[in-house]
Amino acid sequence: MFQERYDTYDIMEVCLIAGKIMLQSGAETYRVEDTMMRIAASYGRSRSHSYVTPTGIIFSIEGDEPTKTKLIRIMDRTTDLKKVVLVNNVSREISRGELTVDQATSKLKEIQEGNWMFSFPVQLLAAAVSSGCFTIMFQGMWQDFLPAVAAGGIGFWSFVRVHKHIPIKFFAEAIASFIIGVIAFLFVYFSIGHELDKIIIGSVMPLVPGLLITNAVRDLMAGHLVSGLSKGAEAFLTAFAIGAGIAVVLSLLN
Repeated sequence: MFQERYDTYDIMEVCLIAGKIMLQSGAETYRVEDTMMRIAASYGRSRSHSYVTPTGIIFSIEGDEPTKTKLIRIMDRTTDLKKVVLVNNVSREISRGELTVDQATSKLKEIQEGNWMFSFPVQLLAAAVSSGCFTIMFQGMWQDFLPAVAAGGIGFWSFVRVHKHIPIKFFAEAIASFIIGVIAFLFVYFSIGHELDKIIIGSVMPLVPGLLITNAVRDLMAGHLVSGLSKGAEAFLTAFAIGAGIAVVLSLLN
């Protein structure tokens, strides 16, 4: 435990940077709150309170002086579990008394500004290969493996490109799933693929919000009803967008 008396606002900055990185990178709400309060306690502020939602963080520290409170807004969220792991490591180092406030702030800002995600070609390759594997997993034919790889890869590429121009995930996912449905139909129409449904199911799996659904359930079980319901609603909208895109293709074909 640190013996030096740090300024409350400096401690709050460390906690808020850590919480912001974790929340933007896909961490669960209860994990973000627990990490922030543990960091504050490690710096001698045991009476801290945090309230986290998917779009904002409110953090306050009680002490001898009047209670200080800060609010930060979360605009963008993605999935980068590497950053969550790195922040957890910094939190453990702080708990062991190995980092001062300035050192922790510097490390966290380095994590925040760093790009730890895989390159786009690697993500594209992973989405394509996983689409084929999901098709086989759902009892599809091996002849449909390559069509699913192509449809899933093009669909993921479309999602990323459309999302850059239209920063609304609902439309990007709907357009990507529509493209997947068209490509899958063309493969079956030209007898390159055989089972349309299995190719579509496997190809849309990289777009499915699996982490959101998992975090929504875990937050609800931990008693974070607001965060759990909002993440569940976001996951529902994503699933609806995917289903809408495929439904449009199938309705046009019929």
